[in-house]
Amino acid sequence: MPLSTSTYGKDNVKFLKIKKDPANPKIQEVIEVSCKVLLVGDFDVSYTKADNSPIVPTDTVKNTVLILAKTQKVWPIERFAANLSSHFLKKYAHVSAVDVEVEQLPWKKYQVDGKLHDHSFIKSGTELRVTKVHQNRAGDFNLTSGLKDLTVLKSTNSMFYGYHQCDFTTLKETKDRILSTDVDAVWTWDPKKVTVANIDTLADGGAFDKTFDSARQTTLDLFATQNSPSVQATMYDMGTEILKNNLLVKDVSYNLPNKHYFLIDLSWKGLSNDNELFYPSWHPNGLIKCTVVREPKAKL
Repeated sequence: MPLSTSTYGKDNVKFLKIKKDPANPKIQEVIEVSCKVLLVGDFDVSYTKADNSPIVPTDTVKNTVLILAKTQKVWPIERFAANLSSHFLKKYAHVSAVDVEVEQLPWKKYQVDGKLHDHSFIKSGTELRVTKVHQNRAGDFNLTSGLKDLTVLKSTNSMFYGYHQCDFTTLKETKDRILSTDVDAVWTWDPKKVTVANIDTLADGGAFDKTFDSARQTTLDLFATQNSPSVQATMYDMGTEILKNNLLVKDVSYNLPNKHYFLIDLSWKGLSNDNELFYPSWHPNGLIKCTVVREPKAKL
């Protein structure tokens, strides 16, 4: 039987790196990440003939991640992911494509005596900063960035009414409900503007960090301030605003579960419940997705 597709590599390669201020080594920054690296190439005989001769061991892949983490710049993760993919294509002629995923944990400095401490950090929740790279020998370079597992909730200013109803519909319309979700947002960098050749320049200029901060803040601001008519409408507005403010980004995708909170009926006890006491029901939940893209430029 012919082999259709295959890939292999190493997942969950983790490290924490410290960056020290040259003027004062006690002033430090940290980054903790988890990496996945998958290789595509001339490995078919390892599957079909039990011939391991072309295989780059996954342990070698792990070692490569750690050596590059020590010898190269890790901040921001977009640059590190791109450098990883480039390394494997340059070092191994029989590797035709590389997929890299990097997840960054949210370590942030906290204040002591009214100022940020030099080298103490707090992990602020489960939120992850993420990036993915696909690079092949033909010259394709696709880079995405994003955030996930950012859990948000607002206790009012969310509505849902006017939807299609049929004989299976039991959901009641509302103009005041809890809205909660785990934000999973991904933006694709324009491959004409973000390339392997200029990724160091963009990284050193702060383009990736600034876009991440802008997209995250836009997400939080619109979530909080919009009297949301639906998850669909709010996520579209988020994506549109991110594109307006970040010209290197080609499209923005959101994947938002609607985590339901149901009003608890206490009328049996003679108690009213004016949107005060809710039951958090994690399953099943709504799941809403969309991708917002730039309008194509008009042809002259």
